[in-house]
Amino acid sequence: MRQISVGSRGCGCRVLIGAGLLSRVGESLRPLVGGGKAVVVTVPPVRELYLQIVLDSMEDAGVEPLVLTVPDGEDAKTPRTYLDVVGSMLDAGAGRDALVVSLGGGCVGDLAGFVASTYMRGVRLVHIPTTLLAQVDSSIGGKSALNHPRAKNLIGSFHQPELVIADTMVLRTLPTKEVRCGLAEVLKYGAILDSELFGILEGKAEEVLGLNEVVLEDVVCRSAEIKARVVAADEMDRGERMLLNFGHTVGHAIEAATGYTGYSHGEAVAIGMAAESRIATRLGMIGDGEAERIVKLATRLGLPTRARGVAADELIWLMHGDKKAQGGRLRFALPDAIGSGSVVEVTDTGLIAEAISGVLGD
Repeated sequence: MRQISVGSRGCGCRVLIGAGLLSRVGESLRPLVGGGKAVVVTVPPVRELYLQIVLDSMEDAGVEPLVLTVPDGEDAKTPRTYLDVVGSMLDAGAGRDALVVSLGGGCVGDLAGFVASTYMRGVRLVHIPTTLLAQVDSSIGGKSALNHPRAKNLIGSFHQPELVIADTMVLRTLPTKEVRCGLAEVLKYGAILDSELFGILEGKAEEVLGLNEVVLEDVVCRSAEIKARVVAADEMDRGERMLLNFGHTVGHAIEAATGYTGYSHGEAVAIGMAAESRIATRLGMIGDGEAERIVKLATRLGLPTRARGVAADELIWLMHGDKKAQGGRLRFALPDAIGSGSVVEVTDTGLIAEAISGVLGD
């Protein structure tokens, strides 16, 4: 097992990474629960696969669970689902000493995080991520959010978990598509922040896709370390942390334009990175060769780099609802080399439209 510490203004967070950690969840939760309830928020597929392992461990440790099952995917991140969870916690008598535990992927983590940040003005939070995307990215850093029809993650907060438990064994049960979606975030880290990680992906793409245990754990740890470093330096997403939005400005717009059903988050981010790499080349930040390396690696990882059924003007309109936009002006996290980047304001909508159009259609 490896442990990573994430510094924050409120409290420190420990990230535990290794195989077989689910069977030891109870002993990790016991010190955090006190006399309150552990509210486990999960989704049907994860409930079927892993809930009993977690509950057995909690029972052995003397931790009292309240299990709440919510819709899978983006349907978990609606105001209605949020209110249902809060209502169930109230009905069960959960107080300010409650511990909210997410068991699942990024969507259930977002919901649980927002519940923890707002229930009785804030209760403790633990994430147990069961997807690659959640283990390398969304479970670390304290962001939580609900969706609005106009924009993804529009309603949200910052609320740091006290503990993240990433059991890499669960990744073996993921559908191939889910593995690829998680690798989109790993690719993002390499392209915008860590050229060495980018090189590992280029050299070992097939081993990563094949879930080679040693390579996969190394990739998860490297990604988590990058996220932890960035969060410690910029917890509130005002500076360096904004670089983690590479591919997300266009990607979130694609998700919204397709009703959050056309593309998964990882797929949309991969297409977004292809589009935003084109913007970077048109601004002279990177050459065509570097942009091609990013697109080629995404393709090798089984990710799409083109979107169907959406128009450039619709995406630009949706992007104006992006959280990074200021005064109606769009801002993008763009690479200026493989492994480094900058947040750039782009006012030329014609340039944006032309770059985005290059990744739309068949």
